[in-house]
This record gives sequence, C-alpha cells and structure tokens, in this order.
Amino acid sequence: MTESGPAEIRCSAKGCANTAEWALRWNNPKIHPPERRKVWLACSGHREYLASFLGRRGFLREVVPFAEASDPS
Repeated sequence: MTESGPAEIRCSAKGCANTAEWALRWNNPKIHPPERRKVWLACSGHREYLASFLGRRGFLREVVPFAEASDPS
C-alpha cells in the first residue's frame, strides 16, 4: 500500500490549472441559509475576476487566503 500526498488544489476558474491561493466564500441567499458557505478557490490571477462575478450577484461573503480557509482550528 502506498500513501499519496495531498492533491494539488487548483483554481476554480474555467480552464485554469494554477494552484489556488485564495478561498472565496459565498452563498446564494435565495436558496442557502445565511450560515451556509460554499467555496470557490482562486489563483492570484483570477481572484478579482471570480470575486467580481460573485459580488455582482450579491453572493460573495468573504475572500480569505487559502491557508486560512483550510485551517481546521
């Protein structure tokens, strides 16, 4: 049995294979309860684009560094 390392975390932008550096936490208030958060991941190059996309729709709740978002504490 071999143990594989963690899979590389990729940006959520269509066609992007860059490593994610940011977590964009969002929800759709029409279908999600207020405390629910969905997460899109973004590289530095797509952070603003994805945040703008979610923000225009009123879905964006916060943007945090990926390391902070993945910290279980």
